[in-house]
Amino acid sequence: MKFGAIFPTCEIGNDPVVIRDWAQAAEELGYSHIIAYDHVLGGVREDRDPPMMSAYDNHNPFHEPFTLFAYLAGLTSTIDFVTGVLVVPQRQTVLVAKQAAELSVLSNGRLRLGLGTGNNYVEYDGLSASFKDRGRVLDEQVEVLRKLWTEPVVDFSGDFHRIDRAGISPQPVSSIPIWFGGRSRPAIRRAAACGDGFLFSPASDPIKDLCQQLIADLEANGKREGFGIDVFTGFGDGPKHWQREIKAWEGLGADSISMRTMSTSSMMFGEKDPGFTTPQQHIDALATFMREVR
Repeated sequence: MKFGAIFPTCEIGNDPVVIRDWAQAAEELGYSHIIAYDHVLGGVREDRDPPMMSAYDNHNPFHEPFTLFAYLAGLTSTIDFVTGVLVVPQRQTVLVAKQAAELSVLSNGRLRLGLGTGNNYVEYDGLSASFKDRGRVLDEQVEVLRKLWTEPVVDFSGDFHRIDRAGISPQPVSSIPIWFGGRSRPAIRRAAACGDGFLFSPASDPIKDLCQQLIADLEANGKREGFGIDVFTGFGDGPKHWQREIKAWEGLGADSISMRTMSTSSMMFGEKDPGFTTPQQHIDALATFMREVR
């Protein structure tokens, strides 16, 4: 079992030295990867029709994943970087392909791209993207991304993309795995059809049921071998809970458990709030978790 550290984007603050210290501590302690959440816009929640479903609003800061990981790539040497998840249908696909390829080059192949559709129509509207078509867009984006990463010249016509004999350079130094995340049946089906892995959150019984559905779909598609499974657990729930979840998810075939320390995420998923008020507490939690689970 590998262990990941979820970047506490809403609570770590803006000091680049603190962000460096957090990432280097995670690497030194033996974490295999860092996961960063993605939101470009934080909307005001009040007086929305329909209501804004996102758990985050204009009060929650988010560091942009590609920029963050490019910074951390130069400050680390072994730890991997995971978007968990990039809300990619609201972004330009060719630009995402370019940014991901560049990060692969700068990190020497340490990028895993986790993708999802998101649930915030306010953010889609602000980025001039179609919220209604986001699932169909994502399906086509996966094909376009992989073509741009592997073919020097791409000629593609789809429902949402047209590339006329063009390509990106430099291309990734190695294959960029595409993972998916979410808590819906369509996300499970999409991952089983064209994904390399899945990010599950939270580590709860309903999510375990979704994992079993995913495994059944993978086996039906002949794709179980090599498919990765990562599940998120909250720091506030404590060592006994972590140990139980590690054992349960190992039984389900999970490859890694990733730990988060943000109060916002804890409230969202019904986990015990760690109640951290300083960046150093988030850094110290990395050592505590690793000491207990090992």
